[in-house]
Amino acid sequence: MKLGIVTLHSTDLPPDQRFDWWCDLISRDVAPIRVTSDHAADFRASAGAIDLDTVQVTTMSFPALSSVRTPALIRRSDPERYELALIVGSTMWISQGGNDTRMGAGDLVMWDTSHPYEGGAFDGPGPARAIIVHLPKSELPLPSSKVDALLAHAVPAGGGFGAILAGYLRTLVREAQSMSLPDVKRLGAATLDLALAFLAHLLNAQDRLSPETRQLALMARIRAFVEHNLADADLTPRAIAQRHHISVRYLQLLFQRQGTTLTAWIRRRRLEHCRADLADPSLAAQPIHVIAARWGFVRAADLSKSFRARYGLPPKDYRHEALTRATSAADDGHTRR
Repeated sequence: MKLGIVTLHSTDLPPDQRFDWWCDLISRDVAPIRVTSDHAADFRASAGAIDLDTVQVTTMSFPALSSVRTPALIRRSDPERYELALIVGSTMWISQGGNDTRMGAGDLVMWDTSHPYEGGAFDGPGPARAIIVHLPKSELPLPSSKVDALLAHAVPAGGGFGAILAGYLRTLVREAQSMSLPDVKRLGAATLDLALAFLAHLLNAQDRLSPETRQLALMARIRAFVEHNLADADLTPRAIAQRHHISVRYLQLLFQRQGTTLTAWIRRRRLEHCRADLADPSLAAQPIHVIAARWGFVRAADLSKSFRARYGLPPKDYRHEALTRATSAADDGHTRR
């Protein structure tokens, strides 16, 4: 059974019903808020939900608006959560506990449903969009007095653990359509652990995390480091272990617990990148040896042998078939138009 992401669109309703539908949806499924918008007459928005058992993730897209959560609305209903959001669209803002911040695409920000706040989105070249992780307060091992210091502060996700969490959330949303029941518990725990590791990193409180969460955070850092350095043909287990201040033996053990080896995982990621480049029409003029070198294969022959073993045909033949399919699909699209 596939779970995936369930997305609802206001445009499925008549224009005069869209704004009220959106307000009711957010108040019921996220937290009661009061919303105003200059676009209320024809409110074009969408909301998606991914239920990961341990945590829930929501995607939102909406035009410029202002929202407020008052003490009266909190008394009416409070899910008692921290909301951790990755902004992926136009500029937004939030104010809570005396803190005010503007957030642009690529920023992470958090707020507390148990205290009043105001927020919204500005008019921009496109809609405001966000991926929100709903973190139950009962699941956070971090002291609330410290966590409160993070509220309504934008954290750029361009590097460090913020980049790891942001990349994970984007991938989660993109791959949610293929999610099956056995994935739910595993991904729910991983999402919670990565969010906790991100917050603990900001607060310098890693000692508050469970050994399992610290291990998952370490694996996330290792994977991100390897992905960033796949082009380096000298990317060795020793270099990776030294970079993360662990032994080579422990590094190998971490991957064994994932049912693979470090060497096999690096080879697979290099092959997947090469496969994507070979199928990219914009790279059709690039020689295969250039693509091989880009992803850490010293010789084209090394790529050819590994590629055939994994995908059943050599890189040249795969590229020919992939580009032929792409050209046919483009021609069909032009014909239909």
